[in-house]
Amino acid sequence: MEEKIRLQKYLAECEIASRRKCEELIISGKIKVNGEIAKIGTKINPKTDIIEYNDKRVYANKEKEHIYILLNKPIGVVTTVKDQFSRETVLDYIKCDRRIMPVGRLDMFTSGAIILTDDGDFIYKVTHPKHEINKTYTVTVKGIIFDEELKKLKNGVEIDNGYITKPAIVKILKIDHEKNISRIEITIHEGKNRQVRKMCEAIGKKVLALHRSKIGNIGVKDLKIGTWRYLTQNEIKNILNY
Repeated sequence: MEEKIRLQKYLAECEIASRRKCEELIISGKIKVNGEIAKIGTKINPKTDIIEYNDKRVYANKEKEHIYILLNKPIGVVTTVKDQFSRETVLDYIKCDRRIMPVGRLDMFTSGAIILTDDGDFIYKVTHPKHEINKTYTVTVKGIIFDEELKKLKNGVEIDNGYITKPAIVKILKIDHEKNISRIEITIHEGKNRQVRKMCEAIGKKVLALHRSKIGNIGVKDLKIGTWRYLTQNEIKNILNY
């Protein structure tokens, strides 16, 4: 007997969307199995069951290997596949004939590491908070940062009307008294919207520049802004085994 798999996993493998997004599609009633509207928890046999998305048959394509791309995103570029305001997107920087999607997001005014892939399971692994994959940021703030403020960032600060951030790894990279700025490195594993900026605001510091230097152990130190490369097999395995 063929082993059945979860519907959202199958849809992600078919490159419909990330596994989390596929769960939303199931909940919204856009997925059918054998002509019936599917429910969360549904398991299917890909060889015998007929899966439809918006009334169109979904087929698996496992003949080709997934691709994984690391981009050093410039400031001013949006992390989306298509932008309604015709702004530059991360896909404008990558020549690829495959349907790839950003793994998580970087806000428009943050530069640095962003991964793009056609692997829905990989996207789920990196973006779901339970996997606690570290993201490291270099932050330039206005003013001199003091030990007490550093301690608050490390232990957790209040953002978003009551949410306390998880403990972070924080260290000072540079303090420039003449220019009245501080540069620090913050490593977090959460994914709250604009979290690093909000953390700095919580200690009274305005962010002047923000750059994501690493996702897990994958960094962009040797990658020029606006350029990209394929991840190595070791890098992919390190993320999947994080």
